[in-house]
Amino acid sequence: MESIDELQRELAIIEKWEKDQRKIWFWERIGRLPFKLLDKLTPQFIHNKIGTLLEEIGVYIQSGGKYLVNKNKLYKVIETETKMSIRTSSDVKGIPLYSMEKISKEVVARRTRFAAFQGATTGIGGIFTLAIDIPALLTVSLKTLQEISIIHGYDPDEKSERVFIIKCLQFSLADVVGKRAILNELSSFNYGRSRSDKLFSQIQGWREVVYTYREQFGWKKLFQMVPVAGVVFGAATNKAMMTNLSEACMMFYRKRVILERLEKMKEVKEY
Repeated sequence: MESIDELQRELAIIEKWEKDQRKIWFWERIGRLPFKLLDKLTPQFIHNKIGTLLEEIGVYIQSGGKYLVNKNKLYKVIETETKMSIRTSSDVKGIPLYSMEKISKEVVARRTRFAAFQGATTGIGGIFTLAIDIPALLTVSLKTLQEISIIHGYDPDEKSERVFIIKCLQFSLADVVGKRAILNELSSFNYGRSRSDKLFSQIQGWREVVYTYREQFGWKKLFQMVPVAGVVFGAATNKAMMTNLSEACMMFYRKRVILERLEKMKEVKEY
């Protein structure tokens, strides 16, 4: 297991990443503007799809719905990598940080390739197949975040973890102002101790996640609406989104693991 110094160095890296996320980029300000106008021109069936996503996100938060992944299958992958007996999420919490990172990157790479292929496929038909791409990408995103959660020793069967996952998703889609707010929320999460109830009240704005999910593509997704040419842009956009989303999720879960381990070491030292 890692020493206190090693954990503190890893924590410093994550905190530097969080600080960088608070910086603003010009394209983030204008990236959503084309979709504001495009919204008025979008066919009703696409708006209906967005409405369905709202309902599905609500179901996911409450029960997991159809999005829950197979934990036991992932436990076997972790067992193969670490040569340790893994039966529960508590067992996973005992594996080294570098193993968590390695397995997470392998899972993310596989999911990202799938999302890129999906974006290329749905880009063939332009605006009409975009209606398929948006909910499909949401499905891949949620499953990827759950897998990262499991690899770090947390159970997405628990409602509190599903809420945390949605906050990670919301963070990756937010503009810089939203990122700052969510970073403050997550930094106040009672790591390593009792679960904070604040996230449950803060997630009441989860409807914003779905609308932001669509809008955050901005001008990049506009190109996917052009039949055939959308193949290239669809693949590139989906890949970029999955990369950013996975990075954020891995950072937040890695931070939780580090802080919990530091807390336990502190308790042992005091004892």
